[in-house]
Amino acid sequence: MKLQQLRYLVEVAKQGLNVSLAAEKLHTSQPGISKQIRLLEDELGVQIFIRNGKRVVDVTPPGREILRIAEQMLMQARNLKQIGEEFVNVEGGSLTIATTHTQARYALPPVVHAFLEKYPKVSLSIKQGSPTQISEMVVEGQADIAIATEGIDHYSELAMLSCYDWNRCIVVTSGHPLPRLGRPITLADVAAYPLITYDFAFAGRSKINRAFADAGLEPNVVLTAIDSDVIKTYVGLGLGIGILASMAFEPERDLGLEAIDASHLFEKSTTHIGIRKDAYLRGYAYDFIELFAPHLTRQVVQNALLCAADEDMASDDE
Repeated sequence: MKLQQLRYLVEVAKQGLNVSLAAEKLHTSQPGISKQIRLLEDELGVQIFIRNGKRVVDVTPPGREILRIAEQMLMQARNLKQIGEEFVNVEGGSLTIATTHTQARYALPPVVHAFLEKYPKVSLSIKQGSPTQISEMVVEGQADIAIATEGIDHYSELAMLSCYDWNRCIVVTSGHPLPRLGRPITLADVAAYPLITYDFAFAGRSKINRAFADAGLEPNVVLTAIDSDVIKTYVGLGLGIGILASMAFEPERDLGLEAIDASHLFEKSTTHIGIRKDAYLRGYAYDFIELFAPHLTRQVVQNALLCAADEDMASDDE
């Protein structure tokens, strides 16, 4: 049995049982993958995939268990490599953060600056995507840490740690009547205008919808986006008023726009960090987390990972 065979196996499953896509992803040949998987099946004495001619069409019951263990073995192999690098290459290495646009653009810059000053030889990569995409990146080992408001809790493979709470503001063009009401704005005031806000999967959009629904209001959402800067751009064009994360409004840069506090209108949201429960983190990864959320010290994170692993073991025993 070879790790390469396990990689082929897991990648075929990941690509929806499409061997051609798996071969393309792994930069190898389709016949090579098929041959190695058959050799693995012969060695184990069980059929992993159900085939119709040359096509893989399903996974056998023992194949599902083999896939689960193969994923764990590949993760542990990555952990072994990390442990080796921890002691051989103390100052260098790599760290991949998967996050949303709002976090990458507004929350992470001072953290990244401080981290790279402390670890100039570490190669830092920031990948952006939806909460689902970035959570899957960490689950699949393509990223070390996920940072998002939504989605992480949907993945049992991830330990989720709370970082900070935030809320929203209403963004309007300069001179707009809303900031000049002489009283706190209401949801009815906001619902009277065309709205531009986040796509449903992003930045607590569900809490925005819930607030209007609870008030018996149906907002006129004319445009959604995954990017705070896009929302502000279209507000500036006069297409509507915007609802976005308060951290995403910068008065010195967002000329021609005004922000109105809306924290009294919507339930607060919490940004979380997601880490694979079975991951081995380099020392500098713990430092990055603590720079982002100072209360998440190395000891706190390690304890959370241990508790998450213990809960999984208890669940398996049941």
